[in-house]
Amino acid sequence: MSDRLVIILLILAAIGLPTRVAANEVAIAPAIEPTGLPPLGAVWREANPYRGNPLAIEIGHTAFNQACARCHGADASTHAAPAPDLRNLNRYCRRIAAPELNAACMRDNDAYFAKTVRQGKVIVGVTHMPPWEGVLKQELAWAILSFIESRVGGK
Repeated sequence: MSDRLVIILLILAAIGLPTRVAANEVAIAPAIEPTGLPPLGAVWREANPYRGNPLAIEIGHTAFNQACARCHGADASTHAAPAPDLRNLNRYCRRIAAPELNAACMRDNDAYFAKTVRQGKVIVGVTHMPPWEGVLKQELAWAILSFIESRVGGK
């Protein structure tokens, strides 16, 4: 290993950037069914149809802890996890008071969430999140988002 590469790795470690990447992370379906939620079919919705639904939040909580917590923290409640704090997903939308603009912002957030869940997240050739399409049912993905949104400001 060259001296220059060693120095770069030491600098990255010193500033807190993780040197271990989630390249080995594999999407594993949670062992919960979306029983009781309206079925959504094969075509992905553009917006979360379960937003605020108490049953979706409950199902999403279980699905999140089974599928997402190992990277995003148990109960979506930690800043110490290696992946982003998902409670911040719609923080900009929450600041918008105008109902029409807020709704448009939430639709954009929903599209971003669905794309990220389905396709995963690869940055500069490094897999930071595996793709969940074909592994995670659409109903569970939206239930997870409903759960995450219920955790905003939570302890």
